[in-house]
Amino acid sequence: MSVKTKKQPNAKHCFVCGVQNTFGIKAKFYEMENGELEAYFTPGDSHQSYPFRMHGGIAASILDEAIGRALQIKSPNEWGITTDLKIKYRKPLPLHTELRAVCRITRDSRMMFEGTGEIYTPDGVVAVAAEGRYMKMSLDNDELQNFLNEEDNWKVYPD
Repeated sequence: MSVKTKKQPNAKHCFVCGVQNTFGIKAKFYEMENGELEAYFTPGDSHQSYPFRMHGGIAASILDEAIGRALQIKSPNEWGITTDLKIKYRKPLPLHTELRAVCRITRDSRMMFEGTGEIYTPDGVVAVAAEGRYMKMSLDNDELQNFLNEEDNWKVYPD
């Protein structure tokens, strides 16, 4: 198992990572020494599909964000904008249990990148897998920088 090297920032209102989003997932993202990104989250009742199970769309959202964030391990001033996402559902995921997603970049070019990721059941079985393609977006533009810096919209929150 790889060791965490850095915690990535969270936003205030993002559905996946927003620390103040009442219905959000509040996922935490960590860069790992092996170059992968791990996300930890605990789905609750507002993330339910059929009884006691997390909705598949929530799983897709987590993997979409985690793969897109994996780019920041090597390119901290870039985000990924999803152009294509393919999901495979293999097992149901429980509510009220901490789950883990693991993602990595598999191809990186000047304007685009691709990645893969998985969400694991508590016993370590792959429940959901994804492959995605993303367009790179620089965080250096003024409008985005103003948003990110406004009222601590984007920062590392302590565990």
